[in-house]
Amino acid sequence: MTDFILHEGVVLGENCEIGPFAVIGAPPRGKKPGEVKTVVGSGAVIRSHTVIYAGNVIGKRFQSGHGALLREDNVLGDDVSVGSGAVVEHHVTIGNGVRIHSQAFVPEYTVLEEGCWIGPNVVITNAKYPLSLDAKGALKGATVRRHAKIGANATLLPAVEIGENALVGAGSVVTHDVPAGAVVAGNPAKVIKKVRDIPSYGEKEKS
Repeated sequence: MTDFILHEGVVLGENCEIGPFAVIGAPPRGKKPGEVKTVVGSGAVIRSHTVIYAGNVIGKRFQSGHGALLREDNVLGDDVSVGSGAVVEHHVTIGNGVRIHSQAFVPEYTVLEEGCWIGPNVVITNAKYPLSLDAKGALKGATVRRHAKIGANATLLPAVEIGENALVGAGSVVTHDVPAGAVVAGNPAKVIKKVRDIPSYGEKEKS
């Protein structure tokens, strides 16, 4: 007898570890059990109380913290990590090696490119005018380009683009696009320097 729930239509790769009370392949509203396929690649570690809805396609070596939530119809690359209590809504695209820390919120129609880093308690938004007449039809999350980093407790407004290798300071409120390689901070966030000027990053940050 298992202590997790594996719904119909779930395809698990080899050597996956699933913690107690996890739920994988839960049918979204309007779908029957098994109607939508769910794929989890090999080597996944899915910790206790994680809920993964049907329709997700997840690459190899996925890891979740305790109580993470992934809604339906997302595409995740290899080596993605979603921390404890983090929420990833539906129709999100996540590239290889993305790290989403604990309690982060990633809404519908967000794009997180390869290697980007989302700090704890980051909030990404996707509704410019919540509850307006066309709010649902106009949803658009942020696009976080390759290897960009979003500091703890930062807020990204709908449809902003965070450029490749950019760094968003902790607690910032990002209201406009951030150039590649820029460091931004404040409310509203403004460019304060270049990532290449931070010695800790060394030569790997060229933008």
